[in-house]
Amino acid sequence: MPRMLDHIDLRVRNRAAAEAFYDPIFRVLRAVKSDSPEYTTWRIPPVDANDSSDSFGVTEDEQFIAGSTRIALRATSREIVDEIAALLPSVGALNVEMDDGIYGDDFYGVFFEDPDGNRLEVCLQ
Repeated sequence: MPRMLDHIDLRVRNRAAAEAFYDPIFRVLRAVKSDSPEYTTWRIPPVDANDSSDSFGVTEDEQFIAGSTRIALRATSREIVDEIAALLPSVGALNVEMDDGIYGDDFYGVFFEDPDGNRLEVCLQ
């Protein structure tokens, strides 16, 4: 299937703190973590040899200031959205809100911010 994005490289003020925040979320999404000296990346393994996978990475920038852009992570079921929504308070997510139906019957998600103020959602549509 064609993809629109290849990867996301998100800036965070503290890489170790970001790993502690994102690692439990990406475990629920079944992503595999890898580290390099400059960044940390999570990737869902491809289904087959003809498939490729998207990745989400964090890079430390102590001067980073979050903007208003929101990143949406894809869930494969409502149960995964609910599991992540339940997990978010324990990892320090800010401004956690469940979808209130504004996006229609085909959308289900949870919106939140990471400790650096990056805006994200996990959704099923």
